[in-house]
Formats: sequence, structure tokens, C-alpha cells
Amino acid sequence: MTKINLAFSPCPNDTFVFDALVHQRIDLEGLDFQYTMLDVETLNHLAMNNNIDMVKVSYHAYLYLQSSYLLLDSGGAMGLGNGPLLISKKPYTLDDLHRLTVAIPGKYTTAHLLLQLVTPSVKEKQFMLFSDIEDAVLQGKVDAGLIIHENRFTYKKKGLKKIADLGEYWEKLTASPLPLGCIAARKTLGDDCINALNRIMFRSVQYAMKHPDDAMPFVRQNAREMEDEVMMQHINLYVNDYTLSSGKQGKTALAFLLKLARERGIIN
Repeated sequence: MTKINLAFSPCPNDTFVFDALVHQRIDLEGLDFQYTMLDVETLNHLAMNNNIDMVKVSYHAYLYLQSSYLLLDSGGAMGLGNGPLLISKKPYTLDDLHRLTVAIPGKYTTAHLLLQLVTPSVKEKQFMLFSDIEDAVLQGKVDAGLIIHENRFTYKKKGLKKIADLGEYWEKLTASPLPLGCIAARKTLGDDCINALNRIMFRSVQYAMKHPDDAMPFVRQNAREMEDEVMMQHINLYVNDYTLSSGKQGKTALAFLLKLARERGIIN
């Protein structure tokens, strides 16, 4: 039995789509999955060190991984109206960012790449765990923060203000879905194994969509005391038809991301 080392995040959208795989609710084609859960930027670095077989990474990170990893068609986070948000305590605008300190949820997150595309003038950045950013802004440790995941549903309740939605910028610029996170498999696994992983990931996402109640215990177990309402908002926003298959539009969106990153000199 071939063993596959798998890593994904404990965020609700990931635990939702991986539940059927983890709990063997679907045909795993004889593969033995050993999984671990880590935050998104740790996952990015894990893949960059070529230390994992199958991994959820930011699309930004994947731009650096194409020589050693292949993109799977299912399991990613891509869509409209779900981009990273810039938030603050004070009513700042994008024009203020050049003089502010901004908290970023990781160097290789797609959120950071979008920030570089939208406001390349930002000079003072502090990289930190995504879940620490709201508190860092509230406590005055930074002037503004770039938030992702469930924090887009909680920042208003904490009295924070939105400076900009970077997803809106992307949609106006490209008219394509925003590529946030994807599943990548190490090329050394071989074509047969990677094709099997594609099929298995599709089944896992499809099962979750058809039987959402089955996945919820695993989601809640890893949701860090998140309110059920926020947890469901998170899943409903980040799990969509693009998660089942990124398809032609997903490939176009990734091509846009690579093109813009190269044009702006962010990557070679």
C-alpha cells in the first residue's frame, strides 16, 4: 500500500473537503493517507522544502513550486467576492498605507501577492499568523492588517474598519475568479499516483457537498472554538463549484496571477 503524506489547514473549508478522504468515506484506490494540519504559511514552506507528498498551499506559493509539484483540479479555494481584506482601527485609505505598518498572514500567501499588486508602496510589513492579525491591530501593534479566512466575518464585531477588499480589485482587473489556495502533489509520485489523487480529491469534495452533515463533526473538532454561524459562512464562501473543479476559468485565473506577478517584478 502506497503511503501519502498529506497536509492541509484546520480551517473549516479544508476540514470540510478533506473529511471524506480522512475518514475513508470514499474509494481511496489503495492509498494510505497520513495527514497533518498546519497554518497556511507553514504549509507553503513545507512544500517549498519539498517535504510533503500532497499539500494545500497558497496559489502565490504554487508559482514557485511548479518545477516540483503538480496542481490538482479539485479541493482548492477560488471564487468571487472572497478576497483578503485590509482593515484598521482608524479610517485609513489605500493612499495612507505607504506610511503605515501592515500585518501580513505570510510572505507566500496569495493575500500578500495581492497587496503587492494593489499597493506596492507598503514598506513596513510584519508577517504573523493569520489568526493573530485582528488582535495586533486592536492592540496597536500594527496600524493595519491584511485578513483572510474567517476573520472577514469577525472584524466588524471587534470595531475594526475595512480599508479595501483586494478581491474587488482583482475582479475589476481580470474579470476572473480569485485563486486563493490549491492542492498540489509532488511530481516524484508519478503520473499514475497523481491521477489517482485527482480522482480521490474530486470524490472527497463531491461527498462533502452531497453529505455536508457528515463532515461537520471533523470541522467543529478543528475550528478553534469558532461560532457555528462563522464556521458555516466560511464554508459557504470558500467551498463552491471551483472547489470541485477549477476548470478552464481556474487555469485562466492562475495564468493572470502569474502574468501580473511577473509584470510587476514580484517573481521572475
